[in-house]
Formats: sequence, C-alpha cells, structure tokens
Amino acid sequence: MAPRSDEAASRPYLPARPKRHGRPPTVRALILRLVRENPGWGYRRVHGELTTLGIKVAPSTIWEILKQAGLDPAPERASTTWADFLRSQADALLACDFVETVTLNGQRQYILAVIEHAGRRVRVLGTTAHPTAD
Repeated sequence: MAPRSDEAASRPYLPARPKRHGRPPTVRALILRLVRENPGWGYRRVHGELTTLGIKVAPSTIWEILKQAGLDPAPERASTTWADFLRSQADALLACDFVETVTLNGQRQYILAVIEHAGRRVRVLGTTAHPTAD
C-alpha cells in the first residue's frame, strides 16, 4: 500500500545506503589463489568450487578477474600428453603378462608376471604346468 502524501511529508529524509561496487578484495584474492594452485581449472570450475564454499559470484565476474590479472580464464585442456599422464601415474600402474616357457627337462610352465612401472621391477606371482586346472 502506497503511503499517503501527508505521511510521506512527515517522515524525515533518510539517505539511500551507498551501493557496494565490485567484489571484496578477499574474494578476488581467493579466485586468483585457486587458479594459481590449480592451473588446469577454468573459470567455470572455479565458480563451482566457490559455490560449494558458499561464496556467490557470477562466472562472468571470475572471467573478468582472471582477464584483469593476465590469466587465461579457460586454459588449454589438451596440454597433458599421454606420456605426462603415465609419468604422473607410474606409482599406481601395473602391467600383467602370462608367459609360456619350457624348462630344462622339457616340461611346459606357465608364468604369471607383473611389472611395476615406477621401479620397472618384474615380480613373478606364480607358475603352473596346468593353467586351466584340468
């Protein structure tokens, strides 16, 4: 309901609250820190992480902050090569092989071997003359 003209005239003048322009410096610093510590993240990923933290900021604002700081808002996704990936995951990678060999007395043996990529170490897990257990 709109105030009547005599009510509006009787109220003291209250100046409008000044508007805040831009984001607080702490949010800007947080955005730049996230991008520097996680170079593969683009502005959309940063937006998602900030939303998870409860910080409301538009993706376009993050884009502008990164552009002003001289950082690419959407880094190249194909910068990691297959060799780089293997090198970074070498501690967790194993390769298995099933080898058939003939012993000195002419008996066939089947060997299950594993190689650890990080140390290039071969481990024999077992041997058998009957791999199908028949």
